[in-house]
Amino acid sequence: MNDVSFASLLTPEGRALLDEVRGTEPARELAVATRLRREHPAELVSAALGQARLRQRAAAKFGAEDAERMFFTPNGVEQSTRTSVATYRAERFRALGVRSVADLCCGIGGDAIALARAGIRVLAVDRDPLTAAVARANADALGLTGLIEVREADVTEVDTTAYDAVFVDPARRGGRGRIFDPEAYSPPLSWAVDTALKAPLAALKIAPGIPHEAIPAEAEAEWISDGGDVKEAVLWFGTEPGLVRATLLPGPRELRGRGLPDPDVRPVGRYLYEPDGAVIRAHLVAEVAEDLDGGLLDETIAYVTADALRPTPYASAYEITDRLPFNVKKLKALLREREVGVLTVKKRGSAVEPEELRRKALPKPQGTNAVTVFLTRVAGAPTMLLGAPATPPTAGGPS
Repeated sequence: MNDVSFASLLTPEGRALLDEVRGTEPARELAVATRLRREHPAELVSAALGQARLRQRAAAKFGAEDAERMFFTPNGVEQSTRTSVATYRAERFRALGVRSVADLCCGIGGDAIALARAGIRVLAVDRDPLTAAVARANADALGLTGLIEVREADVTEVDTTAYDAVFVDPARRGGRGRIFDPEAYSPPLSWAVDTALKAPLAALKIAPGIPHEAIPAEAEAEWISDGGDVKEAVLWFGTEPGLVRATLLPGPRELRGRGLPDPDVRPVGRYLYEPDGAVIRAHLVAEVAEDLDGGLLDETIAYVTADALRPTPYASAYEITDRLPFNVKKLKALLREREVGVLTVKKRGSAVEPEELRRKALPKPQGTNAVTVFLTRVAGAPTMLLGAPATPPTAGGPS
């Protein structure tokens, strides 16, 4: 999609076509396109069908109601912030007293929309003409033009001094895919940090895999997961320098770093806890282990083992029934003996692919019992731990 074809979608004819092709299934696209091209320009029909596909993809991030009204680019769908995460961040800005934000590298406007819905005035800036046009169309489609000003400009040349806070979401994808070097972001992380340090308050969205040693001393570092999936990391400036936190959505649930040393390695207990990905990325497994009175299975593996079952929102609990050295034949025999029909395979510190093990250990599922097997290391030795999800008692309830 180019600037011209996108502009055509905003015309009365384009909007009518978008309504007509809403929900078109992939298998019917060719027939629909053939029919519509008899009455409409081919480029407009292609643009409308392409937008319908993008809206269907975007529903998972933005919700069906908003996605059906918004406009997207392929990169915009891929790189935009999930609404639940953007809403959480906007509410945090609002709670910090922010009333205006300069949203630099705004993309299609996902974060700007969440900020505006929190009552915050937004300057949304992107240097790509098409992306800026899409962001402007989205502000209009959702009735937020009174709070969102979209500006097509180079973010490095924008004066942000009139705003309470700055939010920067650098591009982390290039022509060859995902970019891992923060200095290869566009704009580079060093520029974003310099800009943040000049603002009263700032947040920089970064990849969750950023090395901890690359985090400036002046920043608070936050890792965010949604429904158990790690979505992003954010560097906050003007809040609590040096703080590390993991935030779990929905909730939010917040685990703050306490500067604990690495947990001790201990023998396998009755329960295994699998920390949330945000906890692991934030290097806060020690905090979870301390709260559970547990330890590690192996000094390099982020599995916590403990003797007691305790409630925690920061890890999933499993009751361990068997411990075996890694041996596919023994596992296969055990699963057959216990009439297992459903096998879930999880791994940390193992080169074996879960699907490969599942195929070899349970070639012909029989029975209705379910088992979870963890491929891991225990004190350095390749090990299989078998168990099932455990439901911790509620706080204050019977143990």
